[in-house]
Amino acid sequence: MTDTPAPNASLAALPGHLYVVATPIGNLADITERARAILGAVDLIACEDTRTTGALLTRFGLRKDLVAYHEHNETEMAETLAAQIAAGRSVAVVSDAGTPALSDPGFRLVRACRRRGLPVVPVPGPSALTAVLSAAGLPTNGFLYVGFLASKSAARIAFYSQHRDFPYTLALYESCHRIDKAVAEIVATLGPGRVICVAKEVTKLHETFFVGPAADVQARLARASLRGEFVLLIAPADFVL
Repeated sequence: MTDTPAPNASLAALPGHLYVVATPIGNLADITERARAILGAVDLIACEDTRTTGALLTRFGLRKDLVAYHEHNETEMAETLAAQIAAGRSVAVVSDAGTPALSDPGFRLVRACRRRGLPVVPVPGPSALTAVLSAAGLPTNGFLYVGFLASKSAARIAFYSQHRDFPYTLALYESCHRIDKAVAEIVATLGPGRVICVAKEVTKLHETFFVGPAADVQARLARASLRGEFVLLIAPADFVL
């Protein structure tokens, strides 16, 4: 295995390179100039849902060959795509929204390319995680990102208990079907005064941040629509807003 030098920040796509491209999480105006250029220049785009990415490309007047790359075929497709990159094709990997490989497909393809010594180029941009961390008002000097917790309540409660005294902010994603249960579990496990942030529909029309003691956030959520996608932050035990 050999080290590969990072290419310059050119807007052109180089042969034999994988581009990890962040796409908007809601507001399409958040796409970067470089992301648009790379998506328009690569030979192939690997995406979670060809319909979602196809609509995004159409919005920006782009037409590209797309291949489905999602959790159900990720292991097999990672090797297939890496072989194509090794043969000289330029490939971009995108998720339906945000930055690939963060609770979205991408990690296995990046790993397959690294194992082959192939260049992997990040094209940074939107991320729900960093967007919420930047605007919540909770400590950002350190944080632990854990993606989605287990679907079973007992496993989530065990996680909260194990991290009761974690000295940095905890960051996770939660579905609209469980966000109310997750906050109730935090109140019961970490206490009603634990400072948390629940952010929904970030960058979209109904973007809302619920920040404060967990019991207060729970009460506000009970009066709110729970549609959409959620990011949940939990402050350290000694944090005071």
